[in-house]
Amino acid sequence: MAHVEYYQAKSILSKASGFINSYDYTLNPYGGCAFACAYCYAAFFAPNTALQDTWGQWVQVKENALDLLRKRRKRPLIDKTIYMSSVTDPYQPVEKRLEITRALLYELLDYHQVRLVVQTRSPLVTRDIDLLRQFPRARVHMTVTTDDDEVRKAFEPLCPSNTQRLWAARTLADADIPTSITLTPLLPVRDAAGFARALRDTRAQKFVVQDFHPTTRRFAAGTGQQALTAAERWNWDSARYEAVKALLRAALPNFYEGKEGFAPAW
Repeated sequence: MAHVEYYQAKSILSKASGFINSYDYTLNPYGGCAFACAYCYAAFFAPNTALQDTWGQWVQVKENALDLLRKRRKRPLIDKTIYMSSVTDPYQPVEKRLEITRALLYELLDYHQVRLVVQTRSPLVTRDIDLLRQFPRARVHMTVTTDDDEVRKAFEPLCPSNTQRLWAARTLADADIPTSITLTPLLPVRDAAGFARALRDTRAQKFVVQDFHPTTRRFAAGTGQQALTAAERWNWDSARYEAVKALLRAALPNFYEGKEGFAPAW
């Protein structure tokens, strides 16, 4: 279980940049992440080496997150795009108890007019369907990376199961909430044709695929070595990625790769 600590954040909205620079702001209710994905590039953004090395073992709760957003009431966010979240999951296990993300959604609904994208791998997002469906423009990106739960346990040991995430995507779509499935990164797949059918059955409107995030320079975020080692064990290389990607592209509607698929769209 991840260690949870509380702190007073200096800000809650950050200007979007890099991979998601098509948005105006990012909003991260938490720091760190309890899901402990071996490939997570966000570990690079931890404030020091010790926290980078223990990524997945700690979560920092921005206990003043709602107060910080309330300060924007005099300068409401009008027609701004917000990506929630870029370096954490807004539906951390502790969110079930603390409801910080839910409180922020209430605040955005009551005092702002934003276009919102929620990025998560947790079925807990379905708890907030009542709020998400009130946004004139909101979309949920549900991350599903493989069809093989053994693979999932190797790369994402503390994440919800594949079945739970597919169920969540279908539940969101059935509630008429625009839903995308982000196959990012795409992990080893056991049955690509069967996986494509399961993905289509969610009724998600958009699908986004991406390979591991390479580290191209010294001070840049990239896929962790633990994930790269696991990929070798599963014989998962660029050729296999391309082969599965081609099959999925042929079987799924509105199929994108990389940054283009993350651009705000409703």
